[in-house]
Amino acid sequence: MLVTTKELFEKAYGKYALPAFNVNNLEFARAVAEGCTKTQSPFIFQISRGARKYAHPELLKKIIVGIHEVYPDLVFAIHLDHGDVETCEQVLKEKPLFFTSVMIDASHDTYEENIQHTRHIADLAHSVGVSVEAELGMLGGVEEDIAVDEENACLTDPAQAADFVKRSGCDSLAVAIGTSHGAYKFKGPGEPKIHMDRVQEIQRNLPERFPLVMHGSSSVPEEIVEQVNRYGGQIEGSKGVPETLLSQVPQYGVCKVNIDTDLRLAWFAAMRRELAENPGNFDPRPTFTAAIDEVAKLVARKTEVLGSAGHLSDFK
Repeated sequence: MLVTTKELFEKAYGKYALPAFNVNNLEFARAVAEGCTKTQSPFIFQISRGARKYAHPELLKKIIVGIHEVYPDLVFAIHLDHGDVETCEQVLKEKPLFFTSVMIDASHDTYEENIQHTRHIADLAHSVGVSVEAELGMLGGVEEDIAVDEENACLTDPAQAADFVKRSGCDSLAVAIGTSHGAYKFKGPGEPKIHMDRVQEIQRNLPERFPLVMHGSSSVPEEIVEQVNRYGGQIEGSKGVPETLLSQVPQYGVCKVNIDTDLRLAWFAAMRRELAENPGNFDPRPTFTAAIDEVAKLVARKTEVLGSAGHLSDFK
């Protein structure tokens, strides 16, 4: 069943968070479906501008439509991740509509420009029944074609949050609280610093039960990185958001947690292992199947961490 993120968040608020998985191809989409079927979890398919460029928008649509037909009992939203004004306008004017949710990311513009662009997309999206996510503040790291170093990253200002939400018309808000995109999220020794106190302050300033979103929230599991490196990879100094912390975020009104890097790492860990252990194989199917299985296991694990496992019944 296809739903909007707004519908998902209304059920999840304060109880669990929806995992939002970035997909670029058939294999990742199938792995997400398999993992969420196993744990009976609702979820969000995320498609970025980079994914649309890589796989072609029409091919991606056919893949997701196929997933919907093959796994009819699953409940999910289809979300445009980090869309600009042009891309958001394009997908919201499609007939028939494909996306049930869009993110307009104008966080790199001025505060007033961010409000202006978000309001424009929110008005357009709401006129066709689509949910809108916006971003206030800027995460560090690399996301698609945008790179933000730590010096230029800035946390969300709680004092601006209420004004932004009211004037922009967004349905959910991605907040910058210390996470970053990619596999190298935190520098230095010790536990990563995530500003959950700031999330609480932001939430106090917003309308009741307003859903927040965490970007850059892959955990970069050490055992998966170790397997990548064991079979010839070169990933050093990586660090992610601890899963112990992610399991706590629903109580702060966080309803959506973005996961991309972890899926990529699980994929390449399995691919490298299979290629190293079966050097005579030149049939991609068993190799890809092994990688799909590993990504599906990671997907299932994330639904358990975020508490969404077992909640398909919320939508029956």
